[in-house]
Amino acid sequence: MAESLRDWVISGDMDLGSQLSEARIAQDLSVSRTPVREAINRLEMEGLLTVEPQRGTFVFSLEPDELAKLCDARLSLESAALGFAMQVDAPRLADRLSACVEQMSRARASDDVPLYLRLDSEFHQILMDCSDNRFLNDAYQTIAQKMAALRNRLGRHPDHMAKSYREHQEICDAIARGDEATAQSILRAHIGRKEGSYWEMAIKD
Repeated sequence: MAESLRDWVISGDMDLGSQLSEARIAQDLSVSRTPVREAINRLEMEGLLTVEPQRGTFVFSLEPDELAKLCDARLSLESAALGFAMQVDAPRLADRLSACVEQMSRARASDDVPLYLRLDSEFHQILMDCSDNRFLNDAYQTIAQKMAALRNRLGRHPDHMAKSYREHQEICDAIARGDEATAQSILRAHIGRKEGSYWEMAIKD
């Protein structure tokens, strides 16, 4: 139940800030309201839903200042992970990112936007996986689902996708050369406060 509801929120089927109906969800999934409430409680703990007494349950939303702080947190975590991953095993990091970018290329060639966006999430998760630091990864997971939800709403714009794809390639190439400084610079332009594409797309909306 929680997995189905989480997928709806992350996939973009529900607008940010939109109100949920327990009765409608229960009807759509042919279940009672009890598992729906349990799922809502779980997603509230994960930060994907907000429950407001006397008002109802809403999909999370972010004001510009909150989005800026999320960008700051993400950049701090991913920059640290990139540095650690290059120290631990730079060739392994480069190989895994290269394989991911190749899959991105095929997704773009077939115009498979949902697959491309999933691979986008995977690309950044690879930094965490290769950092060999489970505490850093645990911290990243607290924002990863919100980032996936934003990616599925803001990342579909053709201009954003083209920029995103190019920057993933450039990060991968820099890491393959052992040029951490350049990789960090591109990563900062990719996701940093007021520089990353999500910030640009969000404030346009």
